Amino acid sequence: MIRQYFDADSFTYTYLVVDEKTKKAVIIDPVKGQLSLYLKQIESLNVTLVAALDTHVHADHITALGDIKTVLGVPCYAGAEGEVPCADASLEKMASITVGQTLMEVIYTPGHTQSSFTFYWIEKALGYLFTGDTLLIGGTGRTDFQEGDANALFDSLHEKLLRYPDDTVVYPGHDYHGLTASTIGEEKQTNPRLQISDRQAFAAYMASLDLPEPKHMDIAVPANRMCGQLLKGGEPRV
Repeated sequence: MIRQYFDADSFTYTYLVVDEKTKKAVIIDPVKGQLSLYLKQIESLNVTLVAALDTHVHADHITALGDIKTVLGVPCYAGAEGEVPCADASLEKMASITVGQTLMEVIYTPGHTQSSFTFYWIEKALGYLFTGDTLLIGGTGRTDFQEGDANALFDSLHEKLLRYPDDTVVYPGHDYHGLTASTIGEEKQTNPRLQISDRQAFAAYMASLDLPEPKHMDIAVPANRMCGQLLKGGEPRV
């Protein structure tokens, strides 16, 4: 069972992934402002959350990791060692996460940020990739801040994600055009950034993008390194 939720302010997708045999679940990339929705869904679906995960330290919204940990008492996992000190464990040390009777694979996919991760889930012989900002529908994440690296992103895409079967479902961290999912096969055929087969050409293309900073970046990044915990005035708790 997979449920997808959309935050209209940041165009962020959040995923509730459930092992149907045991009703154990994880939540991926939760947004602070949508906490009440997630809690209602967890209750109405009668599932037990076992972990909250972030694919990377987000720059465009504030995470709900800390709030979920406080309310439900579940561990949260994010980032590399020391990057998110409030997390119960760093994803770089985890090969997989146990969700009921199923293992969710943790894949290190740097590029958008230095510590970006993708999660792989198999259900009824079909694979699902929760790609965060590494691979989007028809695009990829940017590489111009948070120690982004276009060469590393190229390798994460071509050496890791694109090696999964073509029917693997791609669930991205964002979409700005109303699309909800894709497949590895579709992205190979239609994603213009994946048509650039030379690493240097890809890096040059990424360097040529003139993108505005995310509107919440100054608050979101430091807050998300503290699992989204804020002071009363809206500033990150440090």
